[in-house]
Amino acid sequence: MLEGKTVLLGVSGGIAAYKMANVARMLKKLHCQVHVLMTQNATNFITATTFETLTGNKCLIDTFDRNFEFSVEHVALAKQADLVLLAPATANLVGKIAGGIADDMLTTTVMACTCKILLAPAMNHNMYHNPIVQDNLQKLQKFGYFIILPIHGMLANGDLGDGKLPSEEVLVEYVKRELAYEKDLQGKKILVTAGATQEAIDPVRYITNHSTGKMGYSLARQAMLRGAQVTLVSGVTSLEPPMFTEVVPVVSAEEMYQEVMARASVADIIIKAAAVADYRPTEVAVDKIKKSEGTPHIELERTRDILGELGSRKEKGELKAFLCGFSMETRDLEENSRAKLDRKHLDMVAANNLKVEGAGFGTDTNVITLITADKTRHLQKMTKAQAADKILDAIVEEMDTADIGQRSNCTFGI
Repeated sequence: MLEGKTVLLGVSGGIAAYKMANVARMLKKLHCQVHVLMTQNATNFITATTFETLTGNKCLIDTFDRNFEFSVEHVALAKQADLVLLAPATANLVGKIAGGIADDMLTTTVMACTCKILLAPAMNHNMYHNPIVQDNLQKLQKFGYFIILPIHGMLANGDLGDGKLPSEEVLVEYVKRELAYEKDLQGKKILVTAGATQEAIDPVRYITNHSTGKMGYSLARQAMLRGAQVTLVSGVTSLEPPMFTEVVPVVSAEEMYQEVMARASVADIIIKAAAVADYRPTEVAVDKIKKSEGTPHIELERTRDILGELGSRKEKGELKAFLCGFSMETRDLEENSRAKLDRKHLDMVAANNLKVEGAGFGTDTNVITLITADKTRHLQKMTKAQAADKILDAIVEEMDTADIGQRSNCTFGI
């Protein structure tokens, strides 16, 4: 995922320095080139040998170390870097960089870097909230540094407070967001729906389906990694929400309808991957329905057709977004999905067959057929993350083609 990318890890002298060994390991597993620079104080918490073993590169501490091939080392590393992550960043390191002080290998290299710099402060609660530290952080933000906010939790002295370094997984997610993909969706607002809805029968029972939300969550995550501003309207699922997205939890089809319609007008792309219940009970019992003799009957009514309403608004010119729907079929996949494309005025349908191995509910894979007005694309079985990228690739291609067509139809006069 990070092949060909170089990340500089700047580690200063806080207890959370131990976490950075795992960050280095995780980045290497993603095929990233990792170089670690430490302050002298950081060596009191973790050794250079640890980082050198994990990264395969010399860990730099001393500006005047002669044990490397001749080059102006801090400048050479600065030129190679695609991203710098300073973590943990102590109050001392924050203050030195904010003041333009470059008196060791780490701060000297940072001053020579032109790439994006992520800075994750970690320190005692009172130190973090000291107005001088906060002023320094604001100053760094003004100069383009991105501050990864510390979390609230148990600190080194046993107190609960702000100032705890986020987990290694979170830090790596910040790196992935910056480097994993080209930002071909930068500036686009994407609305994704995912998961199953639940329609209450009584306080205990409900009508639902087998959707886990994995496909929709993969779409939201991949769109985020490609630079989009993502809103995820999520039905019921056990999945961890993707970072850096706005997640709007809903339960029923009506709740999903309301939340989608409230946001549709500002979206550039809408992808309806949720499995929305088509029917709901006409009445919801106030108390649990008890067993009784005979066969119980539940009267049902149709839920509102969210995708149909979006398509109707698009046909009327009230909605400008690219509209992609999903079609889960058990037979006649292409015929039924193309009919859905036409009937609901969609730009694209991502169709799959429940009976095809690897394409059912709850799997980590999918087998997708992408259908547009003039094209049918059959994709092989792949992970849902890979399928999400293929869907996004097709959307970008269709939107680019539409833009070219609109420009070619323009008439210019003098």
